[in-house]
Amino acid sequence: VQLQAFGGGLVQAGGSLRLSCAASKHIFNNYAMGWFRQTPGKEREFVAAINWGGDGKRYADSVKGRFTISRDNAQNMLYLQMNSLKLEDTAVYYCAADSTTWPPVLPQNFLSWGQGTLVTVSS
Repeated sequence: VQLQAFGGGLVQAGGSLRLSCAASKHIFNNYAMGWFRQTPGKEREFVAAINWGGDGKRYADSVKGRFTISRDNAQNMLYLQMNSLKLEDTAVYYCAADSTTWPPVLPQNFLSWGQGTLVTVSS
């Protein structure tokens, strides 16, 4: 397994959750990474992206100000801190890697994907 996302779960609206993604080293080096999410019947939706150095970040308008993407290159880890969660944030969240595009806001911008972790926000 080259990408593995974890940290999803059930959380009340207004709460917080932190997603993590462990990447194999050959994926992690020198490429942008990102998070997407998907709900049944809908296309995979861009959430956030971060460049190799961590100084470039992009967010979907729907999560701006609430979610923070970060990475630890030494540990080959990608994170998504999600605060002030809303019901509409409920989805399967996927981490993605191997993008040479910036900003990589489309699923086709990424070559590698994790298996997804479910986030359920309840009222």
